[in-house]
Amino acid sequence: MGQIKVEKNVGGIQGLCVIEPTVHGDSRGYFMETYNENDMKEAGLDMVFVQDNQSCSTKGVLRGLHFQKSFPQGKLVRVIKGSVYDVAVDLRSNSETYGKYYGIELTEENKKQFYIPQGFAHGFLVLSDIAEFCYKCTDFYHPGDEGGMAWNDPEIGIQWPQVNGSYQGSASAEGYVMADGTALNLSDKDQKWLGIKDTFKF
Repeated sequence: MGQIKVEKNVGGIQGLCVIEPTVHGDSRGYFMETYNENDMKEAGLDMVFVQDNQSCSTKGVLRGLHFQKSFPQGKLVRVIKGSVYDVAVDLRSNSETYGKYYGIELTEENKKQFYIPQGFAHGFLVLSDIAEFCYKCTDFYHPGDEGGMAWNDPEIGIQWPQVNGSYQGSASAEGYVMADGTALNLSDKDQKWLGIKDTFKF
């Protein structure tokens, strides 16, 4: 294999992959390939990406859990500054792991990438003061097609690191704080999503 190491079906969930690039470093700094189609194909990953996105968020921001219903996206995500806890929840109705999640810390230091195929809800929590997050998508963003589910649904039981608080029956961030006292910060929309029992299935 070329410049990447791929761990497939992480957490026992079919399709989820953790990808580690080869980093070439010396006294001047480092160089790495963040994406190489040939290496991906050699690893059995033949997805085609059509859109790249980048976001910047502050500590305590939680974005998710999101998906597109009619135009589902596969996503290859990584962090270029700071650190996040990144989560994928299996929403494939015919999957043996429906309703299961896998979470991984992505940081500028570990340079790991996380591939989430179609059929999953995705989100992340910012653990550092600032985080810059990049992701490649297999389909375009379609306004009006977005779906979501509650980030704190007890049916899923995601263990968000550094988060203190208790479920009060909704996705509201009220009462939740990070270990250092930083309030959890979600968009109004992300605080209105419902639990998996009332969520779209693929």
